[in-house]
Amino acid sequence: MSNATVANRIYADLSEKIIRGTLPPGEKLRQDHIARAFDTSHVPVREALLKLEAHGLAISQPRRGTRVSELDPAELREITDMRAALEVLALQHAGMAMTSADLHKAEEARKACDAAEDLPTWEAKNRAFHRIILAPCRMPRLLATIDDLHIASARHLLANWQSGWIQREDKDHAAILVLLRRRDVGAACELLRRHLRKTDRIALR
Repeated sequence: MSNATVANRIYADLSEKIIRGTLPPGEKLRQDHIARAFDTSHVPVREALLKLEAHGLAISQPRRGTRVSELDPAELREITDMRAALEVLALQHAGMAMTSADLHKAEEARKACDAAEDLPTWEAKNRAFHRIILAPCRMPRLLATIDDLHIASARHLLANWQSGWIQREDKDHAAILVLLRRRDVGAACELLRRHLRKTDRIALR
């Protein structure tokens, strides 16, 4: 297995633990411990840690090493503004390119999101739904940036919404799909913008 593959596996594992709070803000990410846990050298571990830093999940400090980054409410406001702009841009391009197969896949993702029985599962399914409706834009750089924003947003939601989350039908998701089936992309984009701001306001409470 190549170093790049191992680094991606380490990044995926650590990023998920950071998002879920298993690795809390301020937790030190020790290269030697991580290398032993994954039975690998320090090279892919360093690559994974650099990727965590690039995605805002970790911070490296002189003489303190690499630690999980702190949660900053001001950061979430920035993330919300960026998501509202970039996801709408992606949906503008995706909406008219969406096939019946894409819409079916999105409908299945919507149902899976509504069926989630706990917040971490809901967050992952919610992220998947948003990714699916945006993917037909076929703009890889834009989608990669949005993926990073989803990860950053997820940390705040999981940290701040534990007590208030309840299983429910997401009517916005359903309405967005109705509009996309009608090819009313403008209305779908406006609803998506409102939906993102409403959801992320919850994480600021």
